[in-house]
Amino acid sequence: MGAATASATIGVMTDIDDLQRVLGYVDAIDDSTDIAAVGPDLYAGSFWTPQFCSAIIRAAEAVGAFEPQPDDPVPGHEVSLAVLSPRLFEHVQADIGMRLWPQLRKAWPYIDYYGLRDAFVIRYALGEQETLRIHHDVAQVSASIKLNDNYEGADLEFPLQGFSNGSMPVGSVLAWPSLVTHPHQTNQLVSGVKYALTIWCELPAYVA
Repeated sequence: MGAATASATIGVMTDIDDLQRVLGYVDAIDDSTDIAAVGPDLYAGSFWTPQFCSAIIRAAEAVGAFEPQPDDPVPGHEVSLAVLSPRLFEHVQADIGMRLWPQLRKAWPYIDYYGLRDAFVIRYALGEQETLRIHHDVAQVSASIKLNDNYEGADLEFPLQGFSNGSMPVGSVLAWPSLVTHPHQTNQLVSGVKYALTIWCELPAYVA
């Protein structure tokens, strides 16, 4: 779906304030809390406002493209930000590089930013997707932004680190190294509908 089609769909299904907020990245940024360690090589802090998180959920539902990818080894009901709007994807990609990455480099000084492999809204609902099995991501750094909290269960868990994001506030971001050390899973949804934004940061492009 192109930018014009996605924008038209969002415009039909949400009010003009949502359209302006999502496409213009208006009232998105919350930098009230710096990134800090919450577990072994797990870093969390504020990132988006709750109002912007709600607008992202409404936009994702308006587009209505939640579906598992057939070639995904860990399929989820998800929709990429690039499907919602390429402009939104570009805003998020730039914001990760400007705000999150410099803070993460204080912990991991040898990482460089190559943009995003993907950023997508994932939805958990009873009778649809209720869990996500334990896995690693194919990325340099992964992150998750909590978009809502009016549900029970479906916490993002890191068994080796003994950490769960269940108590994190809406709009907060959690970041971790993607490969080898941080397998993670989403436990059973009990009630409600959960939304989260998953972020995969691009792997370095090594040259011989």
